[in-house]
Amino acid sequence: MRIGFGYDSHRLVEGRRLILGGVELPFEKGLLGHSDGDVLLHAIMDAVIGALGMGDIGRHFPDTDPRWKDASSLAMLKQVVGLAHAGGFAVSWVDCTVVAEAPKIAPHAERMKEAIASSGIPAEAINIKAKTNEGMGFTGRGEGIAAYAVCLLTKVA
Repeated sequence: MRIGFGYDSHRLVEGRRLILGGVELPFEKGLLGHSDGDVLLHAIMDAVIGALGMGDIGRHFPDTDPRWKDASSLAMLKQVVGLAHAGGFAVSWVDCTVVAEAPKIAPHAERMKEAIASSGIPAEAINIKAKTNEGMGFTGRGEGIAAYAVCLLTKVA
């Protein structure tokens, strides 16, 4: 077994779609990033990459590479899950927390699980939680959104 931890955060800005967990959410702002800025999927990718001992998301999808400009984070996650499978591992569990004052995440969590499952992580192995920051810090002021993820990889026999 291997365990990995991931974190990501991005600033909320006007003029971008809000993509979280591979799902477009109705909101007046979106996340600024080189790719689509999906902090939830970025945190999951970092957790899986970390469990594999292969660095971090920036090493695999550098923001200096134009191939990843406005790229789908879901497509990137599929590549990361492919790395796990190529190494003889299955993603057995992913537990995630999204930190945002708005929008509410709970009404979209099941659709997010379905989208994430399309990457090759079983839907029953995905847990998504949401927290506010009680008005404190950049997430509390509505300036950005952050996400944390932990994953368990198990060796496939």
